[in-house]
Amino acid sequence: MTGTPEGLDPVIHALPKLSICALLAAGPQWVEFRTVREATGLSDSMVSKHSRALEDTGYIEIRKGGVGRRPRTWFRMTPLGQARYSRHIAALQRLLQREPDQDTTPDA
Repeated sequence: MTGTPEGLDPVIHALPKLSICALLAAGPQWVEFRTVREATGLSDSMVSKHSRALEDTGYIEIRKGGVGRRPRTWFRMTPLGQARYSRHIAALQRLLQREPDQDTTPDA
């Protein structure tokens, strides 16, 4: 099989981005950077790198501000990101439900 199976999104498919999207897809609310970092197990730099890539594609929004004197960053999924994530998950589910191809079994 060559290329990406139909419906799989190459932007979301990488595990760090998929993890961030899965967390944000739960709802329209803003999620704080620290929560994303802790829930995904990614380092600060990895959250920053992958969230920036998701923002560049329009899949998430990033808002920066402060609480007291401390800077904070929040993320939320955009409608485009939600649609692409849902399509990606549906494609993964189709792959899991597909019957294995009888002709691809190696001879013993």
